[in-house]
Order: sequence, then C-alpha cells, then structure tokens
Amino acid sequence: MAITQGSHHIGLTVPDLIATRNFFVDILGFEQVGEVPDYPAIFISDGTILLTLWQAVEPATATSFDRKNNIGLHHFALKVANLATLESTYQTLLKTPGVEIEFAPEPLGGGATQHMMFYIPGGIRMELIALAS
Repeated sequence: MAITQGSHHIGLTVPDLIATRNFFVDILGFEQVGEVPDYPAIFISDGTILLTLWQAVEPATATSFDRKNNIGLHHFALKVANLATLESTYQTLLKTPGVEIEFAPEPLGGGATQHMMFYIPGGIRMELIALAS
C-alpha cells in the first residue's frame, strides 16, 4: 500500500505570473485562493487541486522545458466533467492567445476516454481528460 494519498498541489515556475494566473482563472474557471506578492507566487484552485504559480526571476533568459531532452515535468493532466466540456474547452483554447494546441480531443489508447494536449501561455505542457462515462 502506498504511503501517499494523492496530490496536494503542483508548483509551476512561469515566465509571466499574471498572464498564467489569468489563463487559469479566466479560461479554465480556477479561483485564486492566495498569493505571496514578495515571493512572488499566486495560488489557484479548481476546488480539487491547488496550483502554485511562481514567477521566474529572469523569464527572458530562462531555459524553456523540452519534454524530450530535460528531466522534469513532461506534462500535467487534469480531468474535465465530460466530453462536451472537453470539446467546448478545446474551441475556447483555439482562440486563446499564448496557447499552442498539440492535438485536438481524441480517444486515449483507443478507448472511450478522450484527451487533448496543449501548451499554456508560457509553454508548460498540459493535458485535459474526459473520462469515459
């Protein structure tokens, strides 16, 4: 039996703290639940998971993550309520500045579960998954 009990939070260093916060709050419906301005960090939640966003000190010279060549976060995946939500979010993301779609919603592993992959503003790779009902 594992000694851990699920996720508490995910911490992401981002090039533009406010733009990333706005993406999660305005586009994905997260709520800002705290901040530490002198750190600087902003805490956001979808009611299930907490994301901690940290401002990169020198974003212009920071090294972007390359999922194929760097050790670290490959991507993170969050569930959505259903396929309709996944499809409508995909349509919204197509029009969202700073978002790069890797692939549109498609079956995951040939099953009924659907997923999509994209890069949030600032370049972090994210997946959304609608579980089969």
